[in-house]
Amino acid sequence: MAFLYSMIIMGTHGTIWHHRFCTHNAYAFKNKFWRFFTQNLTISMIPEEIYVVSHHVHHAKSDAPGDPYNASGGFLYCFLADVNHQPIAKDLSERDYHRAARLMKHTGIHPNTYQQYLKWGSIANPARTILAWILNWFFWYIVLFLIGGHGLACTVFGAAGIWAVGVRTFNYEGHGKGKDMRRDNYDFCREDMSINQLWPGMVAGEWHNNHHLFPKSARTGFLPHQVDIAWYYIRFMYTVGTVKSFRDYKADFLEMHYNKTDLVEIVAEKISLQKVEKELIINGER
Repeated sequence: MAFLYSMIIMGTHGTIWHHRFCTHNAYAFKNKFWRFFTQNLTISMIPEEIYVVSHHVHHAKSDAPGDPYNASGGFLYCFLADVNHQPIAKDLSERDYHRAARLMKHTGIHPNTYQQYLKWGSIANPARTILAWILNWFFWYIVLFLIGGHGLACTVFGAAGIWAVGVRTFNYEGHGKGKDMRRDNYDFCREDMSINQLWPGMVAGEWHNNHHLFPKSARTGFLPHQVDIAWYYIRFMYTVGTVKSFRDYKADFLEMHYNKTDLVEIVAEKISLQKVEKELIINGER
Protein backbone atom coordinates (compact mmCIF):
# COMPACT_ATOMS: atom_id res chain seq x y z
CA MET A 1 0.00 0.00 0.00
CA ALA A 2 2.77 2.43 0.97
CA PHE A 3 4.68 1.65 -2.23
CA LEU A 4 1.58 2.12 -4.41
CA TYR A 5 0.67 5.43 -2.81
CA SER A 6 4.19 6.86 -2.70
CA MET A 7 5.57 5.80 -6.06
CA ILE A 8 2.51 5.75 -8.31
CA ILE A 9 -0.31 7.83 -6.83
CA MET A 10 1.80 10.65 -5.38
CA GLY A 11 4.26 10.52 -8.27
CA THR A 12 1.56 10.67 -10.93
CA HIS A 13 -0.31 13.42 -9.12
CA GLY A 14 2.88 15.48 -8.93
CA THR A 15 3.16 15.19 -12.70
CA ILE A 16 -0.51 15.98 -13.30
CA TRP A 17 -0.81 18.92 -10.93
CA HIS A 18 2.56 20.52 -10.14
CA HIS A 19 4.35 19.75 -13.38
CA ARG A 20 1.97 19.76 -16.32
CA PHE A 21 -0.70 22.12 -15.01
CA CYS A 22 0.82 24.50 -12.48
CA THR A 23 4.16 24.92 -14.22
CA HIS A 24 3.52 24.41 -17.92
CA ASN A 25 -0.22 25.07 -18.21
CA ALA A 26 -0.42 22.10 -20.59
CA TYR A 27 -4.17 21.72 -20.11
CA ALA A 28 -7.10 23.78 -18.80
CA PHE A 29 -9.94 22.83 -16.46
CA LYS A 30 -13.58 23.46 -17.24
CA ASN A 31 -14.05 25.38 -14.00
CA LYS A 32 -12.49 26.08 -10.59
CA PHE A 33 -14.15 23.09 -8.94
CA TRP A 34 -12.30 20.54 -11.07
CA ARG A 35 -9.05 22.44 -10.57
CA PHE A 36 -9.61 22.26 -6.80
CA PHE A 37 -10.60 18.59 -7.10
CA THR A 38 -7.39 17.68 -8.95
CA GLN A 39 -5.23 19.79 -6.64
CA ASN A 40 -6.48 17.88 -3.60
CA LEU A 41 -6.58 14.36 -5.03
CA THR A 42 -3.69 13.43 -2.76
CA ILE A 43 -2.10 14.56 0.50
CA SER A 44 -0.47 17.98 0.00
CA MET A 45 3.29 17.89 0.41
CA ILE A 46 4.88 20.52 -1.84
CA PRO A 47 3.73 24.17 -2.03
CA GLU A 48 2.93 25.10 -5.62
CA GLU A 49 5.10 28.22 -5.49
CA ILE A 50 8.24 26.30 -4.49
CA TYR A 51 7.81 23.96 -7.46
CA VAL A 52 6.55 26.29 -10.18
CA VAL A 53 8.82 29.34 -10.12
CA SER A 54 12.05 27.37 -9.76
CA HIS A 55 10.96 24.97 -12.48
CA HIS A 56 10.60 27.82 -14.96
CA VAL A 57 14.16 28.82 -14.09
CA HIS A 58 15.23 25.20 -14.59
CA HIS A 59 13.91 25.20 -18.15
CA ALA A 60 15.39 28.61 -18.91
CA LYS A 61 18.86 27.64 -17.65
CA SER A 62 18.80 23.85 -17.83
CA ASP A 63 22.17 22.32 -16.85
CA ALA A 64 23.74 25.79 -16.81
CA PRO A 65 24.80 28.10 -13.96
CA GLY A 66 21.66 29.31 -12.21
CA ASP A 67 19.71 26.10 -12.77
CA PRO A 68 18.24 25.21 -9.34
CA TYR A 69 18.40 21.50 -10.28
CA ASN A 70 21.78 21.55 -12.02
CA ALA A 71 22.98 17.94 -11.78
CA SER A 72 26.57 19.08 -12.28
CA GLY A 73 26.35 20.69 -8.86
CA GLY A 74 26.16 17.24 -7.30
CA PHE A 75 23.59 15.17 -5.44
CA LEU A 76 23.20 17.47 -2.42
CA TYR A 77 22.86 20.56 -4.63
CA CYS A 78 19.74 18.98 -6.13
CA PHE A 79 18.51 17.21 -3.00
CA LEU A 80 18.53 20.37 -0.88
CA ALA A 81 17.26 22.66 -3.64
CA ASP A 82 13.93 23.37 -1.92
CA VAL A 83 15.63 25.05 1.04
CA ASN A 84 18.74 26.46 -0.65
CA HIS A 85 17.66 27.98 -3.93
CA GLN A 86 14.11 27.07 -4.97
CA PRO A 87 12.29 29.87 -3.09
CA ILE A 88 11.96 33.13 -5.02
CA ALA A 89 14.41 35.95 -4.40
CA LYS A 90 13.55 38.21 -1.47
CA ASP A 91 14.64 41.45 -3.18
CA LEU A 92 12.65 41.56 -6.43
CA SER A 93 11.55 44.90 -7.82
CA GLU A 94 7.81 45.47 -7.94
CA ARG A 95 7.81 44.87 -11.69
CA ASP A 96 9.73 41.59 -11.41
CA TYR A 97 7.57 40.43 -8.51
CA HIS A 98 4.40 40.85 -10.53
CA ARG A 99 6.01 38.99 -13.44
CA ALA A 100 6.78 36.08 -11.10
CA ALA A 101 3.27 36.20 -9.62
CA ARG A 102 1.74 35.90 -13.09
CA LEU A 103 3.38 32.48 -13.42
CA MET A 104 1.00 31.31 -10.66
CA LYS A 105 -2.16 33.06 -11.87
CA HIS A 106 -3.87 30.04 -13.45
CA THR A 107 -3.21 27.78 -10.44
CA GLY A 108 -5.76 29.47 -8.21
CA ILE A 109 -3.11 30.72 -5.77
CA HIS A 110 -4.11 34.16 -4.46
CA PRO A 111 -0.89 36.22 -4.66
CA ASN A 112 0.44 38.62 -2.08
CA THR A 113 0.54 42.33 -2.82
CA TYR A 114 4.03 43.70 -3.35
CA GLN A 115 4.06 45.06 0.20
CA GLN A 116 3.04 41.62 1.54
CA TYR A 117 5.78 40.03 -0.56
CA LEU A 118 8.37 42.34 1.01
CA LYS A 119 7.12 41.20 4.41
CA TRP A 120 6.80 37.45 3.77
CA GLY A 121 9.21 36.90 0.87
CA SER A 122 6.75 34.76 -1.06
CA ILE A 123 4.03 34.92 -3.70
CA ALA A 124 1.49 32.91 -1.71
CA ASN A 125 0.32 34.21 1.64
CA PRO A 126 1.69 31.89 4.38
CA ALA A 127 -1.61 31.90 6.30
CA ARG A 128 -3.57 30.77 3.23
CA THR A 129 -0.98 28.10 2.43
CA ILE A 130 -0.93 26.68 5.97
CA LEU A 131 -4.74 26.71 6.20
CA ALA A 132 -5.04 24.87 2.87
CA TRP A 133 -2.56 22.24 4.10
CA ILE A 134 -4.39 21.78 7.41
CA LEU A 135 -7.73 21.29 5.66
CA ASN A 136 -6.21 18.90 3.12
CA TRP A 137 -4.47 16.81 5.80
CA PHE A 138 -7.56 16.80 8.02
CA PHE A 139 -9.76 15.61 5.16
CA TRP A 140 -7.44 12.81 4.07
CA TYR A 141 -6.69 11.63 7.60
CA ILE A 142 -10.42 11.34 8.35
CA VAL A 143 -11.08 9.48 5.08
CA LEU A 144 -8.18 7.07 5.60
CA PHE A 145 -9.09 6.57 9.27
CA LEU A 146 -12.68 5.67 8.35
CA ILE A 147 -11.39 3.14 5.81
CA GLY A 148 -8.63 1.48 7.86
CA GLY A 149 -8.12 3.22 11.19
CA HIS A 150 -4.99 4.98 12.43
CA GLY A 151 -2.79 2.26 10.92
CA LEU A 152 -3.84 2.96 7.35
CA ALA A 153 -3.85 6.72 7.86
CA CYS A 154 -0.32 6.76 9.30
CA THR A 155 0.93 4.39 6.59
CA VAL A 156 -0.37 6.55 3.76
CA PHE A 157 0.81 9.80 5.33
CA GLY A 158 4.22 8.22 5.83
CA ALA A 159 4.27 7.12 2.20
CA ALA A 160 3.44 10.67 1.12
CA GLY A 161 6.35 11.92 3.19
CA ILE A 162 8.70 9.39 1.58
CA TRP A 163 7.66 10.65 -1.85
CA ALA A 164 8.22 14.28 -0.81
CA VAL A 165 11.81 13.37 0.13
CA GLY A 166 12.49 10.96 -2.72
CA VAL A 167 11.23 13.28 -5.46
CA ARG A 168 14.19 15.57 -4.71
CA THR A 169 16.47 13.05 -6.40
CA PHE A 170 14.53 13.04 -9.66
CA ASN A 171 16.19 15.89 -11.54
CA TYR A 172 19.65 14.78 -10.46
CA GLU A 173 19.11 11.35 -11.98
CA GLY A 174 16.90 12.68 -14.78
CA HIS A 175 19.83 14.78 -16.02
CA GLY A 176 22.37 11.97 -15.97
CA LYS A 177 23.86 12.75 -12.53
CA GLY A 178 25.97 15.43 -14.18
CA LYS A 179 27.16 13.16 -17.00
CA ASP A 180 26.06 12.89 -20.61
CA MET A 181 23.95 9.70 -20.56
CA ARG A 182 21.74 10.58 -23.53
CA ARG A 183 21.11 7.81 -26.06
CA ASP A 184 21.03 8.32 -29.80
CA ASN A 185 17.63 7.90 -31.45
CA TYR A 186 15.90 7.87 -28.06
CA ASP A 187 16.79 11.06 -26.18
CA PHE A 188 16.15 13.56 -28.94
CA CYS A 189 16.43 16.80 -26.97
CA ARG A 190 20.08 17.87 -27.21
CA GLU A 191 19.75 21.28 -25.58
CA ASP A 192 20.44 19.81 -22.12
CA MET A 193 21.42 16.54 -20.40
CA SER A 194 17.88 15.27 -19.70
CA ILE A 195 17.22 11.58 -20.35
CA ASN A 196 14.19 9.33 -20.64
CA GLN A 197 14.16 6.87 -17.72
CA LEU A 198 12.03 3.76 -17.59
CA TRP A 199 11.09 3.82 -13.88
CA PRO A 200 9.98 7.48 -13.53
CA GLY A 201 8.23 7.16 -16.87
CA MET A 202 6.30 4.04 -15.93
CA VAL A 203 5.22 5.10 -12.43
CA ALA A 204 4.67 8.84 -12.97
CA GLY A 205 4.66 9.60 -16.70
CA GLU A 206 7.96 11.48 -16.40
CA TRP A 207 9.68 10.83 -19.72
CA HIS A 208 12.05 13.65 -19.01
CA ASN A 209 13.90 14.12 -22.30
CA ASN A 210 10.59 14.05 -24.16
CA HIS A 211 9.32 16.65 -21.71
CA HIS A 212 12.28 18.97 -22.33
CA LEU A 213 11.65 18.57 -26.04
CA PHE A 214 8.00 19.64 -25.68
CA PRO A 215 7.58 21.12 -22.17
CA LYS A 216 4.01 22.32 -22.72
CA SER A 217 2.70 18.93 -23.81
CA ALA A 218 0.08 17.25 -21.62
CA ARG A 219 1.53 13.94 -22.83
CA THR A 220 5.20 12.93 -22.76
CA GLY A 221 4.85 9.19 -23.37
CA PHE A 222 5.17 9.49 -27.12
CA LEU A 223 6.28 5.93 -27.99
CA PRO A 224 4.18 2.75 -27.59
CA HIS A 225 6.14 1.45 -24.59
CA GLN A 226 6.17 4.83 -22.83
CA VAL A 227 3.32 4.44 -20.35
CA ASP A 228 1.99 7.83 -19.25
CA ILE A 229 -0.51 7.53 -16.39
CA ALA A 230 -0.66 11.31 -15.94
CA TRP A 231 -1.73 11.68 -19.56
CA TYR A 232 -4.40 8.99 -19.14
CA TYR A 233 -5.93 11.01 -16.29
CA ILE A 234 -5.88 14.26 -18.28
CA ARG A 235 -7.36 12.55 -21.35
CA PHE A 236 -10.07 10.89 -19.25
CA MET A 237 -10.97 14.24 -17.65
CA TYR A 238 -11.20 15.73 -21.13
CA THR A 239 -13.45 12.90 -22.31
CA VAL A 240 -15.90 13.40 -19.44
CA GLY A 241 -15.82 17.18 -19.91
CA THR A 242 -13.96 18.35 -16.79
CA VAL A 243 -10.86 19.38 -18.75
CA LYS A 244 -11.74 21.72 -21.61
CA SER A 245 -8.49 21.70 -23.58
CA PHE A 246 -4.97 20.31 -23.67
CA ARG A 247 -1.80 20.41 -25.73
CA ASP A 248 -0.49 17.15 -27.20
CA TYR A 249 2.74 17.14 -29.21
CA LYS A 250 2.96 13.44 -30.00
CA ALA A 251 2.38 14.00 -33.73
CA ASP A 252 5.05 16.73 -33.76
CA PHE A 253 7.49 14.42 -31.98
CA LEU A 254 6.94 11.61 -34.46
CA GLU A 255 7.17 13.87 -37.49
CA MET A 256 10.10 16.03 -36.38
CA HIS A 257 12.21 13.42 -34.61
CA TYR A 258 11.23 9.75 -34.47
CA ASN A 259 9.98 9.14 -38.02
CA LYS A 260 12.72 11.41 -39.32
CA THR A 261 15.27 9.14 -37.66
CA ASP A 262 13.71 6.10 -39.33
CA LEU A 263 13.90 7.86 -42.70
CA VAL A 264 17.56 8.75 -42.18
CA GLU A 265 18.34 5.13 -41.30
CA ILE A 266 16.51 3.87 -44.39
CA VAL A 267 18.37 6.33 -46.64
CA ALA A 268 21.71 5.41 -45.02
CA GLU A 269 20.96 1.73 -45.55
CA LYS A 270 20.11 2.29 -49.22
CA ILE A 271 23.32 4.27 -49.75
CA SER A 272 25.28 1.48 -48.08
CA LEU A 273 23.64 -1.13 -50.34
CA GLN A 274 24.36 0.96 -53.40
CA LYS A 275 28.02 1.15 -52.42
CA VAL A 276 28.16 -2.63 -51.97
CA GLU A 277 26.49 -3.20 -55.35
CA LYS A 278 28.91 -0.79 -57.01
CA GLU A 279 31.91 -2.59 -55.48
CA LEU A 280 30.54 -5.95 -56.67
CA ILE A 281 30.11 -4.63 -60.19
CA ILE A 282 33.65 -3.21 -60.23
CA ASN A 283 35.11 -6.46 -58.88
CA GLY A 284 33.10 -8.42 -61.45
CA GLU A 285 34.49 -6.35 -64.29
CA ARG A 286 37.98 -7.05 -63.06
